Amino acid sequence: MSTGRPKRLPPGQAVLGAALIAVPLLLAVAGPWLAGEPGPRGVSFTTGGGHWLGTDFTGRDVWRQVLLGGRSVVVTASAATAAAYLIALPIGLAAALTHRAWLEELLMRPWDVVLAVPSLLLMLMAAALFTPSAAGLVLIVALVNVPDAVRIVRAGAAEAASRPAVEAMRMQGEGWWRMAAGYVGRSMLRTLVADAGVRLTGALYLVATAAFLGVGVAPDAADWAVMVDHNRTGLFVQPWAVVVPAVLIVALTTGTNLLFDALLASRARGGSGGKEARRDVPARGTR
Repeated sequence: MSTGRPKRLPPGQAVLGAALIAVPLLLAVAGPWLAGEPGPRGVSFTTGGGHWLGTDFTGRDVWRQVLLGGRSVVVTASAATAAAYLIALPIGLAAALTHRAWLEELLMRPWDVVLAVPSLLLMLMAAALFTPSAAGLVLIVALVNVPDAVRIVRAGAAEAASRPAVEAMRMQGEGWWRMAAGYVGRSMLRTLVADAGVRLTGALYLVATAAFLGVGVAPDAADWAVMVDHNRTGLFVQPWAVVVPAVLIVALTTGTNLLFDALLASRARGGSGGKEARRDVPARGTR
């Protein structure tokens, strides 16, 4: 039986998470400035020959592609996660704070329809209908994440929205923004922190999947996910072109989860020890 106390994570978990994401983030930020000018292309899938990690399927230097390929993955996933919350937060908070059942249904039910469509199907549809576009990829990944994010925000805000303090603020004529962001939003920060780690990790995987499908990323782009996809045919001849970008993606996603878990545990230990804001099943209107 649970004691209600926040789970204490191993003290080294945050350090491990930071160590895992340090290299991918450093490469994503500084890599393009360190890459230099492209040299002449060599033979496909070779090792040595002046190339530290060999060459890829088109004869390009793998190390240079690694330096160039992280920014698109990190920026796209981060932008998509931020866009998902920009949409989900006002909708979820409005649904939690309203006393009108019809308005709550109007806000929540359309996202249930989107949630029923598999994310892979959305990616395939986008690949068939649109030309590669970074902005389009951000929009697609955000759209895939919005339904879950709306439900999490709605569920996390429901308990705080039912407190007497919110009713008192209504009676005093406080504005909606002050109630939603100033009180309800602040009360569910732990929920948002926990969900943000999951959402960002999911966005990273979706961005990588989209690159495999050719959505939002040009086939010859310097991108870690594209490198894994296009170089896999030479895995047993020149493995570094696949192994290095794959390890960087895994390190980035795993480290992100570990860091967010550690941050959540730290906030829980320093918090009031009250009820957890997050609910697995929303209170009403979102079943």
